[in-house]
Amino acid sequence: MGRKILLDKINVPGIKTYEVYRKEGGYASVEKALKKMTPDEVVEEVKTSGLRGRGGAGFPAGMKWSFIDKKSGKPRHLVCNADESEPGTFKDRYLMEYIPHLLIEGMITSSYALGANLSYIYIRGEYMWVYKILEKAIAEAKTAGWLGKNILGSGYDLELYVQIGGGAYICGEETALIESLEGNRGNPRIKPPFPAVQGLWQNPTVVNNVETIAAVPWIVNNSGADYAAIGIGRSTGTKLISASGNIKNQGVFEIDLGLSVYEFMNSDEYCGGMQTNRPLKALVPGGSSVPILPANLIYKTANGEDRLMTYESLSDGGFATGSMLGSGGFIVYDDRACIVRNTWNFARFYHHESCGQCTPCREGTGWLEKVLWRIENGQGREEDIDLLWSIQSKIEGNTICPLGDAASWPVAAAIRHFRDEFEYHVRFPEKIKNRDHFVAEPFEKVKHLVAKQTV
Repeated sequence: MGRKILLDKINVPGIKTYEVYRKEGGYASVEKALKKMTPDEVVEEVKTSGLRGRGGAGFPAGMKWSFIDKKSGKPRHLVCNADESEPGTFKDRYLMEYIPHLLIEGMITSSYALGANLSYIYIRGEYMWVYKILEKAIAEAKTAGWLGKNILGSGYDLELYVQIGGGAYICGEETALIESLEGNRGNPRIKPPFPAVQGLWQNPTVVNNVETIAAVPWIVNNSGADYAAIGIGRSTGTKLISASGNIKNQGVFEIDLGLSVYEFMNSDEYCGGMQTNRPLKALVPGGSSVPILPANLIYKTANGEDRLMTYESLSDGGFATGSMLGSGGFIVYDDRACIVRNTWNFARFYHHESCGQCTPCREGTGWLEKVLWRIENGQGREEDIDLLWSIQSKIEGNTICPLGDAASWPVAAAIRHFRDEFEYHVRFPEKIKNRDHFVAEPFEKVKHLVAKQTV
């Protein structure tokens, strides 16, 4: 059994309420931090823990905190990025919906560490019912004296609010989120200046993911060293994984980083193996924006080592033979899944969600969608595959924010590992027309009809 740090109490009856959460030891980290620790000591514990941002980038949280500008004398802010919109990712929603006070506790403790007196939770516009849950939890915490003026007689003040987004995926990017929070259109800003120096209302601001902030209470209650002892190397602690696709057990799982992909996929404690015992075809390990892995690179790296659920192991081999842990959106495909259709589906999403500020992304995502639609609908040409490769290569690295990269990487990986499937769509359009999401027959049975090529 893997240990539980975030989900330990999630099934306790009534844990959504303040009374039950407090009875189960809730808000102990706030008490400890405010009464026994200085803000800098809390920051040091988080740095010692090795906790990395759980929203996708994996940047060390303690280091990010230490960048906040304390010399300017301006007010500081902590903003929780709850704008969870990545296809295949739903772990933040699970945390907020079922144990909201854990996030509130993490926000208070983290705000104290940063010297922030006004903090926000920016939540995805489609999560309206979760917004109401958080609003209720904040009201309960305030009534109990954990928010407001002079918390626990410490002299520390904090106001915490929930702000609803407008349903734009781009606002998951921290500077676009800040723009939206200020009431502007959610366009990413050019960095530098970074939010830690010039963020919300030009004030020093730290933006952290829900899961990142929810891990802080455990670190403060125990120690950074205890947290760092979990996991492997620079991938410390536990990670929430949103598992979906053709597996027996779908849902949110908390794992120790360092668990093998094979065990996570096949253990009854986690995914439970393939649904209907069909062969494994592909895996997207970190949400829709990371490269897809073919079956031969899922359980083992290109070097023959076990593939582990860590930032380092999943990216082993670079994009040629690896992927990324990302946000932990673990999407599994069996042999009936159509990679071309899946890639087109992702491309549609990124085209729709591009803010349009950068020309390569605005125009390029549209062309990716159009060309993929053409191939998927039996109208593709041989040169379209190379055209797709050319388009994605001109988007990647040429935009203000990473959305352009996120749109490019799935296309590049799909062509790199499944080019023969694209060629099959082009050469045998009559076989792929008029069907649902699944191919009429597993591609393995017909792949001999096309010449194998690699990019």
